[in-house]
Amino acid sequence: MKSTPFWSRVLVLSLLLSATESGSLSSKAASIADIKPPQNLNAERKELFEKTSLVSGIPWTYLAAVDQYERTMNVAKKRNVHQRITNIYFTDSEWTGLLNPDQQDTSPKSISFFHGFGRDGSGDGIADRNNDLDLLAAMAQLMTKNGTQEENLQINLWNYYQNSRSVERIKQFATIFGTLNTLDVGEHAFPLPVNADYSYRSTWGDNRGWGGHRSHEGTDLFARYGVPVRSTCYGIIEVKGWNPYGGWRIGIRDASNIYHYYAHLSGFQKEIKENDVVKPGQIIGWVGSSGYGKPGTSGKFPPHLHFGLYRDNGLTEWSFDPYPSLRKWEREERSKRKN
Repeated sequence: MKSTPFWSRVLVLSLLLSATESGSLSSKAASIADIKPPQNLNAERKELFEKTSLVSGIPWTYLAAVDQYERTMNVAKKRNVHQRITNIYFTDSEWTGLLNPDQQDTSPKSISFFHGFGRDGSGDGIADRNNDLDLLAAMAQLMTKNGTQEENLQINLWNYYQNSRSVERIKQFATIFGTLNTLDVGEHAFPLPVNADYSYRSTWGDNRGWGGHRSHEGTDLFARYGVPVRSTCYGIIEVKGWNPYGGWRIGIRDASNIYHYYAHLSGFQKEIKENDVVKPGQIIGWVGSSGYGKPGTSGKFPPHLHFGLYRDNGLTEWSFDPYPSLRKWEREERSKRKN
């Protein structure tokens, strides 16, 4: 890869994408002096997506959402991704073309001949699978194959991932980023007010008997009826309603593709609904003892909040012990209160 300054490469990408659409590199020229590097990585990423959006027609939120989904898949699948700004990942065969005899090919011309996704987005004549702008150019091209309307984007993404679950996650992430207008969505909060009277210990993996033998997929936080239950993250409400096991429960999907599950509530905060975006510390309901029966069943156990965390690898979802996260969020919140 040539050592072209990053912000110069952003300008080159803009010009190249413009040329693809209009046939002229001069149609959207801009002064590099006007581009001021932002102060943090998320701001830098957001500005990169916004500039790509201007020349590709793809909403920046969808570009950010695809990149974020790719990041969660890199984590879940333990992919070895070189350090860079974006998280988009293509395999060698996807990048160069399945029938390409040279799986390390970087020539845009031969890659195109073998129907690979690889593109030169930085203007150096090389389609580099570890170059941010080349990766963005490749993803932008496959996302816009049938148009840039949201429905078209979702169809194009389904054609690429062949998985409706992937498309749904990207749509959720785009909603989170669009509602909050930021990529800084990593903050968390403890699910109960830290000044409330509560107690909890690690109960993940304990046996449960009601409804058949099963493992406890969460941590129980015991508190009085009516203690506020708060969102632990920036996220989107994926599920809200009754579950025979969890009673009145809410499920929130955060931008790291972690599902936050809150069960046995006495009721919901009435203004919130499915597909709403919530923030850390926002009240979503109250501690109760609902569940273990038909809708409205309550009182079969002491009041408490059951809190669970689930990770998604694109095909399935599994629980992991939320206790360490709860302890961390509790310590952080108590420290903030002291300051």
